[in-house]
Amino acid sequence: DRTNMFRLIQRCCFNTPFKLQKLTGARLPLCGKNKSAWSSFSLRLRRDAHPLSTSLSLRPASVYTAKLQAFHTSLPIFKKKTPAEPEAESQKSWESLKDSPKPALYLSLGGLIPFVAVPLAMVIQGTYCPELAFAQVTYGAATASFLGGMRWGFALPENSPAKPDWLNLANGAVPPLLACQALLFKDITQGAVTLVLALGITLHYDISLLPTYPRWFKVLRVVGTVVMVLSLLATVALKAFLEAEQSDDRKTWQN
Repeated sequence: DRTNMFRLIQRCCFNTPFKLQKLTGARLPLCGKNKSAWSSFSLRLRRDAHPLSTSLSLRPASVYTAKLQAFHTSLPIFKKKTPAEPEAESQKSWESLKDSPKPALYLSLGGLIPFVAVPLAMVIQGTYCPELAFAQVTYGAATASFLGGMRWGFALPENSPAKPDWLNLANGAVPPLLACQALLFKDITQGAVTLVLALGITLHYDISLLPTYPRWFKVLRVVGTVVMVLSLLATVALKAFLEAEQSDDRKTWQN
């Protein structure tokens, strides 16, 4: 019974090899009656078996821990990506146009008609008209001056969050100066590019430097500025393209 119990303890606790179990099992009956010999033999057996057990048990543990660490580090790869926030912000911005007052919305969209009408008329006629281009630049200069004056109207009231200091009032005077310079150019291309710069400056003022404007007004300003800039650039592109075609036609007629 003792031999069987000792073998079971050996297999469960000490994890000794099979050859060592056979050797110890054969010697156990010789030491059964002597308690001192039994205790010394058991101590010696534990000392001999302990390094084997630790060396054998540490190897699988290290392998398992390495696998668990690899699995743990690979988990973030399979995480679900959060939805992009800019898409939600853009949807809110477009929905905020519904909150804009009807007069402000309709007058702003109606004010874009002269910008769009000039390049559209040139495309329909197939010829570049300098008078229409100059009229577009003149109307753009008036619009830039109006947008610059809005800054004065926002900063002058007593309860306004924008103070009538040098920064706000000087920034409001920059777009009219650029608009006047655009009208002084003989070339329409230079005047249109100057107006694009003036419109970009006014948009930067209204979006970044004056955050107390309502959301619907900022969205309306972005839409209006994009349409005006694209219309001016379309006129410049049509000028270069249609004038080149007209010069080629003149050469063919002369020949």
